[in-house]
Amino acid sequence: MKLDVITLDASAAGSVELSDLVFGISDIRADILHRVVNWQLAKRRAGTHKVQTRNENSRTGKKMYKQKGSGGARHGSRRAPQFVGGSRAFGPVVRSHAFDLPKKVRALGLRHALSSKVKDGALIVLDQAVVASPKTSALKASFEKLGLNNALFITGAEVDTNFALASRNIPNIDVLPTAGLNVYDILRRHKLVLTTAAVEAIEARFAVEA
Repeated sequence: MKLDVITLDASAAGSVELSDLVFGISDIRADILHRVVNWQLAKRRAGTHKVQTRNENSRTGKKMYKQKGSGGARHGSRRAPQFVGGSRAFGPVVRSHAFDLPKKVRALGLRHALSSKVKDGALIVLDQAVVASPKTSALKASFEKLGLNNALFITGAEVDTNFALASRNIPNIDVLPTAGLNVYDILRRHKLVLTTAAVEAIEARFAVEA
């Protein structure tokens, strides 16, 4: 399929041919996208939550009262979970929440995420994401011309320093190099903006029959 290429000042800059293997999937698999997003979010969790177990609690370990004759239940320690100040039963411990996801599923998730943006008419191709000076106001004005108020920019192998500086204070705008392309960031923004260099790099990587 063909898509028009534009510049930051909203003028035409030709067109680009998009691979159907990457951008032309018509039957979008929500279950694949769900699996990949869950995998991403689980992987980035810190997993540093922790509660005291019974052997870490500083309360006394002395037997509370004699075993028999009190008429009450038999208890051996105030560290037990049922007492105030006791330890929590089966509480969280430091661990990794990450789990494995096959590479083919991850690649398929990216193809479906990219195709979903094309299907929704939410993909824009820029000739390049480069500005002469790191002026936020000037870049914001360019975005308003293009109708971009919530977008992810994939700029190519590297992000232009001035573009990164100018865009970092604009709300709901994310800028990533091609290596940072991911399903979660694609789906969380309303528009996806790719440079022609990013399109070439994405197709070189993903336009292969699985």
